[in-house]
Amino acid sequence: MNVPSNQDLVDFVTREARLIDQHRFDEWLDLFTEDGIYWMPLEWGQTDPKLVASLMYEDKFLLTIRVERLKGNRTFSQKPKSRCHHILQVPQIERRDEAGNEYVTWTPMHYIETRFDDQQLYAAWATHTLTVDDGRLRIKLKRVDLVNSEAAFGSIQLFM
Repeated sequence: MNVPSNQDLVDFVTREARLIDQHRFDEWLDLFTEDGIYWMPLEWGQTDPKLVASLMYEDKFLLTIRVERLKGNRTFSQKPKSRCHHILQVPQIERRDEAGNEYVTWTPMHYIETRFDDQQLYAAWATHTLTVDDGRLRIKLKRVDLVNSEAAFGSIQLFM
């Protein structure tokens, strides 16, 4: 793939959510570039993930540790395992920079995470900054902005 179509970008975002919902975390992790980042800002309109606290700001190394923890037999906080479900609106193409090999999508969504009889519902916007790397689309940055990011949250176990 040299230049992805708009449909390729939409399909990528949809597939990424499906991999999480199906607990296919190794495949999901492989969607990130080696320097890819997963970011969940704490403040509305936050522009700096390093000088302002974030709910999550994880590079591929930290994401790999989380995935290994989720797969582990001794992860007692995940017995039984948390499950999740993404309800996505159609991803919108925010920016296409073919010369710079950067493509940005914006996706309004609802995310449900459940374990035992506890079910949490979150409303959010996901912004994916994608690039073509080694012939396929990959995530450089996934930013998840919670609508009520300033609220007190319990433990978010999986990935939005």
